[in-house]
Amino acid sequence: MEEIEVIKPDDWHVHFRDNEVMKAVVPETTRHFARSIVMPNLIPPILNAKQAIEYKKRIEKAIPPTDSFEPLMTIYLTEQTNKEDLKSAYNIGAVFAVKLYPAGATTNSDSGVKDITKIMPVLEMMGDIGIPLLIHGEVTDQNIDIFDREKVFIDQKLDFIRREIPNLKITLEHITTKDATLYVKESNKNLAASITPHHLALNRNALFVGGVRPHNYCLPILKRENHRQYLINAATSGNPKFFLGTDTAPHFVHDKESECGCAGVFNATYCLSIIAQLFDNKGALLQLENFISTNGARHYNLNLNKEKIKLIKSTQALPFRDHLDVEGHKIKIFKPDFPLFWTVDK
Repeated sequence: MEEIEVIKPDDWHVHFRDNEVMKAVVPETTRHFARSIVMPNLIPPILNAKQAIEYKKRIEKAIPPTDSFEPLMTIYLTEQTNKEDLKSAYNIGAVFAVKLYPAGATTNSDSGVKDITKIMPVLEMMGDIGIPLLIHGEVTDQNIDIFDREKVFIDQKLDFIRREIPNLKITLEHITTKDATLYVKESNKNLAASITPHHLALNRNALFVGGVRPHNYCLPILKRENHRQYLINAATSGNPKFFLGTDTAPHFVHDKESECGCAGVFNATYCLSIIAQLFDNKGALLQLENFISTNGARHYNLNLNKEKIKLIKSTQALPFRDHLDVEGHKIKIFKPDFPLFWTVDK
């Protein structure tokens, strides 16, 4: 297959940051995607409708006039979130979904939830009126091995939430393990999962072989090859429970390469080329549209995009841009350890 036409895709998990970084990274997403769910873990976090509306306006100013794009806003769930305020924000369309970060689980998550029982009344209301819950699914107990934190979260936290509130629409975001893949497959229709390009492309060797590789460091952390294979099989299967959420997360090179390097991979630039190549390698290009364009929209009860895009396969490997420049600082652009031959037709 030399080319493929698909419904214009959506990215169901984006970190745009703010200010000058936001202005630089937004066009990297909007040139190829129609919609994205925008994460709320700024400093300070997006906690209410007013903040979400203001942040959306800032994002919209950064969208190039040639791009048609809709940012879908979220708020950051805390143990102090007021369920009536949240209900009002959702009803007026200021908030699309709510993000649950266990406190300390990832970048800018210190304000996250420590005790799941304290947010149950809010989650019950969300289940009743249909607000999606987006979950960073890791425990933060220092006694739990970092490679096991996703599985333990599922066993200790997620399973409890689902049993107590079975009507709650949940996305277990950026899954990384066989355990998460099987759990989502076997659960009811209200649970789905997003998968990132970097977790599909890399295993944990990419963190350590030949030296420490800070630009491949992300949370949840990369796992063993057998887990990556489960992710690949889920993504390419056509199963409607799995869809693309890039978790594209920009950090400056000097922050990634510091003594305590930041977690996050900036993958927006070549995301669709990477995904298309992975599906091609698997002989599964006919399932590409499901993963990048339809499964997520249907999970969130949204109409499919009307526009289409075309991906074309070249005979020569795609050249890479190495960095994005932001006022004299650099953000490294993710590239996998295999050549890419697919590009989005302009």
